This record gives sequence, C-alpha cells and structure tokens, in this order.
Amino acid sequence: MSAITARQLTRRFGDFTAVDGIDLDIQSGEIYGLLGPNGAGKSTTVRMLCTLLAPSGGSASVAGHDIVKDPGAVRLRIGVALQEAALDPAQTGRQLLGLQGRLYGLSSSEVERRISDLEQIIELGDALERRIGSYSGGMQRRLDLAASLVHNPEVLFLDEPTTGLDPASRIKVWEEVGRLNRELGMTILLTTQYLEEADALAGRVGIIDGGHKIVEGTPDELKRKVGTDVIVAGVEGPTDDACVALRNVAGVESVEPHADEVVITANDGAGTIGPVAIALDAASIRVRSLTLRTPTLDDVFLEATGSRIQSVDQPDDSEDVSLATDDSSGQTPDSEEAFR
Repeated sequence: MSAITARQLTRRFGDFTAVDGIDLDIQSGEIYGLLGPNGAGKSTTVRMLCTLLAPSGGSASVAGHDIVKDPGAVRLRIGVALQEAALDPAQTGRQLLGLQGRLYGLSSSEVERRISDLEQIIELGDALERRIGSYSGGMQRRLDLAASLVHNPEVLFLDEPTTGLDPASRIKVWEEVGRLNRELGMTILLTTQYLEEADALAGRVGIIDGGHKIVEGTPDELKRKVGTDVIVAGVEGPTDDACVALRNVAGVESVEPHADEVVITANDGAGTIGPVAIALDAASIRVRSLTLRTPTLDDVFLEATGSRIQSVDQPDDSEDVSLATDDSSGQTPDSEEAFR
C-alpha cells in the first residue's frame, strides 16, 4: 500500500521551476531518501507533500488523502521536522512536547504517556526539564524529532535532519530514525545531501537535481549500475587524451572525463589499475593520483548528472528564499510550527 504518491508534482516561483514533474510511489513502512545537493528541489518537494506549500501542477496524496483537496486530514496523519527547528528557547523540553500533544487533541494522560515513550527514543534525560535555550544543536534536533512524533504519525517527513550536527549527534539521529521504522513500522521520507546518510538509512533512494528526479532504486542497485569498482585517475593535461588512452585497456568498462579527473569503472579494479597506469604512462600522460574504491552514491550522481554532490552544512537557501518571497499560495514558512 502506498503511503505517499505524487504524479508530475510541480512547483514554480515566477519564471523559476523549483520542482519539475516529480513522480513518487512510497510504500507504507518504507524509508525513502531524496538525495541531492543544495537547491535541487528537495525541501520544496517536502513542503508541498506536508501541505505547507501549494503545488503549481500535478497531484499528490499522503496517507490516502489528497494534499490539495484534504490538507487537514494529511496534517493529522504526518509528523514534520524541517531543516530549521522551530523551538521556543524559553520553554522546557517537556513543556514543548506537552503543548504539541495538546495541539493534536491528546488528553493530559495521553500526553504524559507519549512523552514517557519518547524519552526512551530521544534520550534527553533530565534535559527535558531545562529550557531549550540551553540545549546543544544535537539536543535541539532530537527534541524537534520528538515533537514531530508526539501524536504517533503514520508518515514522518525529515528534511535534512542532520545538517549542522557533529558526527556523533548525526549517528544518534540515524539510530533513532532506524528504530522508529523498525519498531513502529513508520513510513519515513527524508531528504539529505549526505551520501552516507542515504546509504545507511534509505531502503530506496531518489536522486534529484535541478528539480528533476534523475534516477531511483535501492542504494545497492544504483551502485551496481555504475560498476563493481571505480578507479579515479587525477591527470595533468586534457582529460580527453587520457580517455582515448584508456578505452581499450583490458578490464575497463567505461571511462568518463570530469574536470581534472578520469573516472574508470571495472569489474576487477585490483586487476585493472595496473594496466590503467601503464596505458597512461605509455601515452605520456602525467598522473597525479590513482585511486581504487568501490562505487558510492556520489558516483551514481556523477554518472547521472555529470557533477558531484557537494555536502555543505547550511540551509538550502535557494529554496528558502523563494518560499519567503512567494505569495501565490497564501502559505509561507511561518506556518511550519502548526504542521510539525
């Protein structure tokens, strides 16, 4: 059963198309990752699916309800943690969770039971009794995640949940997301620009760039399409010359020039790297570096788009600016708190 579907979902801001005809079919109980660089359209897609932003075209449903025709029903069934945690620094963690529960109509006893359950997930301990202004970035992220879970949603949207966190806090969030999916069967759509995050968490990945979904599949399927092994040769001089020298080397499956590097795929990288080095030397091509590794999702992105994903710990400004200046839908980022 599909928890999220989208058909030709589109969002325009004036003459700029941020999301251009994206199709999605995410099954109940699945963790699905939208992977792409800043400005790719990930956050705009999430904001449309969680009813914070009206689509310019196409259609979508979440938890069986149309995002345009029945947005209220969608909001009751989803949890949302966006890039910027909208937390009141003067409140304690417990006060914020209690308010969130009451906004969703939970009784006082239900709120306390849910907070008790969530304490085991977010592991904030005594910090729940402290003001949020004293929390570290990682603690605020975990509290924001808990706030999105108070009402036990069917579908959870996580928009770059670990951007700006240190490695230890990032791993902690990964553990919590995986546990929610395993133990509660919760459907989770997360956006990320971290390759390892998509690889570790998502059962399927959709790679998005320039508002288009470029390719989709499990991380292993996508990496197998690139090749078993990858050899990266850093060369001086024209990369086209290096490609010509390498295309007929035994064991080489494909050769692609990228900036000052040549990316070679091979089934047996260990057995092919020697002949690659010999062929480059025979062609009088100076080699700065020669690296052998297994494929990553960055290689998939590189093959699909011709560029690499740049992971930068900052909000997706190109999308947020557009949202803040657009008036056509009557919905702005100021509405985020109500639909967490």
